[in-house]
Amino acid sequence: STVVVAIDGVPSAIFSLRDELRPEAQAVVSLLQDKMKVTTHMITGDNPSTAESVATALNISPENVVSEALPWGKIERVRELKSRNHVVAFIGDGINDAPAIAEADVGIALGAGTHIAMATASVVLVNSNLEDALIAIDIAKKAFWKVRVNFFWALCYNVLALPIAAGALYPATHAKLPPIVAASMMTLSSIFVIGNSLLLRRYRPPHVYNSGGGIEEDFP
Repeated sequence: STVVVAIDGVPSAIFSLRDELRPEAQAVVSLLQDKMKVTTHMITGDNPSTAESVATALNISPENVVSEALPWGKIERVRELKSRNHVVAFIGDGINDAPAIAEADVGIALGAGTHIAMATASVVLVNSNLEDALIAIDIAKKAFWKVRVNFFWALCYNVLALPIAAGALYPATHAKLPPIVAASMMTLSSIFVIGNSLLLRRYRPPHVYNSGGGIEEDFP
């Protein structure tokens, strides 16, 4: 942003101001695009030159940059992406971001942001560190994997156990499943599902940076 200083109506100085990028911003965007295969967009209320400068620093494609966006313009962009069958996550911290956060499939607010932004978000990054967004995506993927494993186990268990419990083997083998055995099997199945889910308590966030300060090559 350019500022003109005038003294007694006479322009005396011109200087520019700009917000510095967050220290972790470049690493986070790089990991999102290169490692996690997430397409990154930038929607900002800043002027085009500022938006272009930031996008270049973050290696965001120019066609994925929207500048001078008002709150409703941000909503329209989110809706446009959703209409193309994209799953959209929106990260913001201001009042102007709140409508887009609410409209996105996953709304993410920074903990240092406004109360209205946090109130409309699905996820709040308490530490206001963008790296936590990567961790949120990673733990969500692991939790979803646990859900799929539990459903697969339940499907297999019921497909095999229910016919036996109903007496499907009795005509051929006269084998019966005593109620106490059936109850025990159901209990063991439930224990497996609960135990598998509780393994998430052992979750450890992945490292974004390696010992040399570079981006961790093995990041999920």
